[in-house]
Amino acid sequence: MGNLEPIPGSIGSINDPEHPLSLEELNVVEQVRVKVNDPENRVSVEFTPTIPHCSMATLIGLSIKVKLLRSLPDRFKIDVHITPGTHASEDAVNKQLADKERVAAALENAHLLEVVNQCLSARPA
Repeated sequence: MGNLEPIPGSIGSINDPEHPLSLEELNVVEQVRVKVNDPENRVSVEFTPTIPHCSMATLIGLSIKVKLLRSLPDRFKIDVHITPGTHASEDAVNKQLADKERVAAALENAHLLEVVNQCLSARPA
């Protein structure tokens, strides 16, 4: 099986939609909260929004999910969710991120996809 170590770094470099910093720089994603189970083809990522009422939590989760979908082999099931107890709407956001149809519908929205792609693009040096 391929070496999956770069995954945490790649999602860590995702740009925060509201700050000129990456998710790793803001401690929204941390390597200890990324679990890769290669034999079971599963990747699980917990992310911690910067504040309990972060309005961008769903967008951040969607960006993480899209980054992993684009960079991992199709065999992986990807689970992206909020670190328990860190967001006021944790259950609702987790439900959205776990629903394949809702994720697909969100990515069909041209404006939303553009914002996700901005979060995933490399920042100018």
